[in-house]
Amino acid sequence: MIDIKSLNLQEMTQLLRDMGEPAFRGKQVYTWLHKGVTSFEEMSNLSKPLRAKLQEQCYITVPTVARKQCSAQDGTVKYLWRLGDGNCIETVLMRYHHGNTVCISSQVGCRMGCAFCASTIAGKVRDLTASEILDQVMFTQLDSGLPISNIVLMGIGEPLDNLQNVLKFLELVNSPDGLNIGMRHISLSTCGVVPKIDELAALNLQLTLSVSLHAPDSETRSRIMPVNKAYDVEELFAACHRYFQKTGRRISFEYAMIDGVNDSDQQADLIAKKIRGMPGHVNLIPLNEVAESPFKPSRRVAAFQKRLESHGITATVRRSLGGDIDASCGQLRRKAMEEENR
Repeated sequence: MIDIKSLNLQEMTQLLRDMGEPAFRGKQVYTWLHKGVTSFEEMSNLSKPLRAKLQEQCYITVPTVARKQCSAQDGTVKYLWRLGDGNCIETVLMRYHHGNTVCISSQVGCRMGCAFCASTIAGKVRDLTASEILDQVMFTQLDSGLPISNIVLMGIGEPLDNLQNVLKFLELVNSPDGLNIGMRHISLSTCGVVPKIDELAALNLQLTLSVSLHAPDSETRSRIMPVNKAYDVEELFAACHRYFQKTGRRISFEYAMIDGVNDSDQQADLIAKKIRGMPGHVNLIPLNEVAESPFKPSRRVAAFQKRLESHGITATVRRSLGGDIDASCGQLRRKAMEEENR
């Protein structure tokens, strides 16, 4: 069976030609799928025999809402989507004055093992297909009734660990015949898979690369991020400099502020030293407490920001959203799994 929503327009057109149909049918089917139809029967401008043929050879991915939590504080909405195989993933809709942003997942679970993250506690189950990544944007938009203007690939999973499907998703969501969300409105986050950063740089996409840094020295970073043992922080910064040289795009460095672990003035000074030579933005993240983690939120966020700014580094503190709805990555899925296993 063909995962029809993971096909780009050219592939869709070829599929319909192979079925003996004229080329324009490909665009018709493609358009229907990107409107969020859940069955071939909804494609009313196709003949019944063609709909039957598509049903026989293809399937349409359709996530269902397993849980939905709406923040009374700021309007943030967190979805727990149930996929066709029963697995669940999370998507968060965040409302800003400049538009609506959706934070989406790229894998079911995660194998990266970051010590402060709930997403990785049960490990990785599988990669998401391009259609399953796209569905999060499409069905969040349909369910909420709000237009999505920005996408961040910062949900469950490591996007560069599922690079081919993520690249296909980017092609689909960027398509003028689909949701048509421009690359400059998309951010892709990585914990530092260096070879894949170089692979992404070679494509010269105009998206924003966000690097989950969380510590500028290898001793601290290895303690909280196992990926650092494969690609240490020196290799990571070298890859970031190569990425900037290739694309000309400023990198955003994500930095979860952990009390007594990564929040010293010396570490702020080291970040500034490592970034020097390329435009970099440091996004300081007040840590969300995870029950299974010993780490606590830093009390030095403002002082750390001031120290970075003293070196000429642009540093902002991420606005904390959805604190009343388990909006931290992986928390809702984790809670649902625990309840199902009781």
